[in-house]
Amino acid sequence: MPALVEVGRAKVNLTLKVVGRRTDGFHDLESVVAFADCADRVTLEPGPELALTMAGPLADACGDTSDNLVLKAARLLGERVANLEVGHFTLEKVLPVAAGIGGGSADAAAALRLLARLNELSLDDSRIMEVALQTGADVPVCVASRACDMTGVGDGLLPLDLPAMPCVLVNPRVPVATKDVFNALGLRHGELLIGATDVAMQAPSWPASGCAIDEWIAALASGTNDLEAPAARVEPVISDVLSALRETRGARLVRMSGSGATCFAIFATDADAAAAGDKLRAAQPGWWVHAGTLS
Repeated sequence: MPALVEVGRAKVNLTLKVVGRRTDGFHDLESVVAFADCADRVTLEPGPELALTMAGPLADACGDTSDNLVLKAARLLGERVANLEVGHFTLEKVLPVAAGIGGGSADAAAALRLLARLNELSLDDSRIMEVALQTGADVPVCVASRACDMTGVGDGLLPLDLPAMPCVLVNPRVPVATKDVFNALGLRHGELLIGATDVAMQAPSWPASGCAIDEWIAALASGTNDLEAPAARVEPVISDVLSALRETRGARLVRMSGSGATCFAIFATDADAAAAGDKLRAAQPGWWVHAGTLS
């Protein structure tokens, strides 16, 4: 059988509200998630042994291969699917690591899609989704790789009809550990950030299918990323990235994604996004900059 290929697109949290911390220590979130047109590439060559080879410009940043989420997801699925066919994965890493754009989660999700294809499993198979959630909170949304309103610990997914939005993503090439950001947030087990009767506890309302980008930007601007301030305390360079994006011409909405350090700006036109990307690359050649589209 020829090699199978999937891409792991960068996940971007357009909003991120921390509802509270559960008694088990996990945090309940509500987040509008979109996906960018930049991605890692995952290839699977069917074979008798499960293995992973790292490649690409950022392969060395991924650490020990044995700890990679691609292998974790494959092993967990093998525990649930008898005689699961596997093989040799190759991960071409181009997305920054520990960057708040779900690179590792997207890679694990791509691996699950590949294994589903190889074993003729539906992506709706309960075992696929169970493994996705056990692998990481961002993995379930990355399996579908489409815009969603994500709630809970990543287990609640409501698809959204998001228009294509020109964007620039910027990462200062400084890894930020999610656990450090949540520690800086400082919630105790069982602590809520909002009251039980708060309107934010109700199902959020987002623009309907077919709405223009202006309506989406207005709706998203009413939200926040609750992790932005604690992340900036952990890595102050995040504030520099946000300021640089706000200074670009045509930036309509600027925010941090996930737990950082990647930040994004949404623009009205592709030309504005491309010009902003060029400006930022020239001013900060050490930063990772991608000008493209969110959807």
